[in-house]
Amino acid sequence: MNDKTNSAEVFAGNSWQAGMVKNLLENEGIESYLKNDIIGTLLPFGTEPGGVGAVKVSVSEADKERALTVVNEYLNNLKEEE
Repeated sequence: MNDKTNSAEVFAGNSWQAGMVKNLLENEGIESYLKNDIIGTLLPFGTEPGGVGAVKVSVSEADKERALTVVNEYLNNLKEEE
C-alpha cells in the first residue's frame, strides 16, 4: 500500500489483537499496516478499542469491504469462544 492517504481503519484493539487481524488480512491477500503499535506495546492498558492508544489496523480504501468481512469474521469467532 504505497499511498496511505486513501486508507481506511478497519480495526482497533490491543497490540496482540491488531497483529492477529493484520495476519488474517495478509492471508487473504489484503495489505495492511498498524498505527500506534509502539505505544500499544509500551502502554498495553491504554490500548482497548476505545482507548487513547488503541492499535489500529488500516487498509487501502479499495480493500475496505473485503477487509471488514475478515475483521467481522474474526470478531464473531471471538464472541463464540466466550
